[in-house]
Amino acid sequence: MNNEKNPARFRSKTLTAALAFLLGSLGAHRFYLYGPRDVWGWAHVLGTLIGVPGVLLLVATERVSIVGWALAVIGAVSVLSAFLAAIVYGLRPDARWDAQFNASFAQDGRTSHSGWTVIFVVIFSLLIGAFLLMTGLALSFQTYFESQVEAAKAISR
Repeated sequence: MNNEKNPARFRSKTLTAALAFLLGSLGAHRFYLYGPRDVWGWAHVLGTLIGVPGVLLLVATERVSIVGWALAVIGAVSVLSAFLAAIVYGLRPDARWDAQFNASFAQDGRTSHSGWTVIFVVIFSLLIGAFLLMTGLALSFQTYFESQVEAAKAISR
């Protein structure tokens, strides 16, 4: 991963958090910060592309496909890590953000001033990310327990 910063471009913490929230599963926040050669940005894209057929396979097989579960978990990791990135970027203090991403602008006096927008992005990321995580866990456990009930019925016949 190339951690070199491009001094010609000021990076906004609010925009980064919003990109992670809205398009994070496609790596938009990573590409904004590190450019199109960022390996982790492409990992988000790949994870999402793998996850979509997994979810479709689970829907088509009524949640019994092991391959569908494996692919869907990979996609879920991409989506949930994007929401987590929005939270982490949004909660980072402006001074630390500027020290990492906008150090070349310090002599110009240009600094980040994040406001309520980034707070709302963090709140919605937390709400939606937690909702998706809990929904995924609930569906997983429901599927497991339904399969156990079916196995018990098959044994008792």
